Amino acid sequence: MEPVESAEPRAGHGACGALAGIRVIDLSRVLAGPYAGQMMGDHGAEVIKVEPPAGDMTREWGPPFEGDVSAYYAGLNRNKEHVSLNLAVPQGRAVLRRLLADADVVIENFKAGTMERWGMGPEELREEFPALVYCRITGFGVDGPMGGLPGYDAVLQAAGGIMSINGEPDGGPLKVSMPIVDLTTGMLALSGILMALHERTRSGRGQLVDLALLDGAVSLLHPSAANYFMSGEPPVRLGNGHPNVAPYQTFATASGQSLFVGGGNDRQFAALCRYLDRPDLADDPRFRTNGDRMANRSELAGIVNELMEKIDLDEAATKMLSEGVPASRVRSVPEVVADEHVRHRKMVVETGPFTALGIPVKLDRTPGSIASPPKAQGTDTVRVLRDAGFTDAEIAELVAARVAIAVDGPGSATEATRHA
Repeated sequence: MEPVESAEPRAGHGACGALAGIRVIDLSRVLAGPYAGQMMGDHGAEVIKVEPPAGDMTREWGPPFEGDVSAYYAGLNRNKEHVSLNLAVPQGRAVLRRLLADADVVIENFKAGTMERWGMGPEELREEFPALVYCRITGFGVDGPMGGLPGYDAVLQAAGGIMSINGEPDGGPLKVSMPIVDLTTGMLALSGILMALHERTRSGRGQLVDLALLDGAVSLLHPSAANYFMSGEPPVRLGNGHPNVAPYQTFATASGQSLFVGGGNDRQFAALCRYLDRPDLADDPRFRTNGDRMANRSELAGIVNELMEKIDLDEAATKMLSEGVPASRVRSVPEVVADEHVRHRKMVVETGPFTALGIPVKLDRTPGSIASPPKAQGTDTVRVLRDAGFTDAEIAELVAARVAIAVDGPGSATEATRHA
């Protein structure tokens, strides 16, 4: 594999980028919240990740590991300052309040009611920090029949209907292999936070951004839900097929490998028929319109599949796409990350010791960048607390009491060893 594209460094954490000057306190763990925080950090926000003494549980989700950092954790926690605080004790929450005093955003995904029990729920913090944007991520929300129940991606794929429509027609329900609900909710969290920050420029006031994994899952049910609302017919599993368009699925080629091909409109279908050397199919009464093709989708799929088995995969996808036919070879993850165009788009980058996915949102005047890799737990505790106004003696006291965990600095194990 050729060397990956190195990320452009930026001058100082949070010093440039579209979100420069925004400070985020990221209290979240696992995926949705950390993903939202990372995207903000990629675009210049100063993101302070606050972990409990035991650390974010995904630090242990491996192998693989690079040192003591798992690949799972590394993929969600770059461009952050790493602080470790015990928020279960009053001293830890007092430190957090000091950090929130200069913050624009807080992200949390604790079990519903935890922040309120600590006296730091949205209403309490609104009184204390009226300009703070408070992003809360839960499984099912905090009220209603299922309010307060914990959320897990696969559980929400099941509860939110995604599994029921994913899989082969003659098979059972199947979850999407990547954590699609968590990733979607992370993107929705970022969108909501940016909306709230924009509105704050007019009102001067923050607000609660309330996200539930269930809502994220349900929001993905297009067009299945829209079809059901209009027809009353429950959606069914179609494998790689499409509920509204035909042909729109994978087919086996002469090599036995799969090629995805779509005929989303009459023009595309006619172009596909010409490529397959069967232009007559576009005028066949069974297939003339998309409605016709849907009514005869099984018959059409059989014909196309037979024709596809004769074509050469290597030249087919690119030539079809250049002629306006939606098509792609089904590629593996190693093939994707080695792809020349993916590299051209800088979607594979090096960040310290880690190779990672790049930044998908490209801004031309204030591009995102990767300034720092994921770090060991407590790496930045001392610096962040100093910046918040704590003296070295106060920091040493917090570290000695295990309220704060620090890799280096006053009271840390490193300093104790240095002065032994």
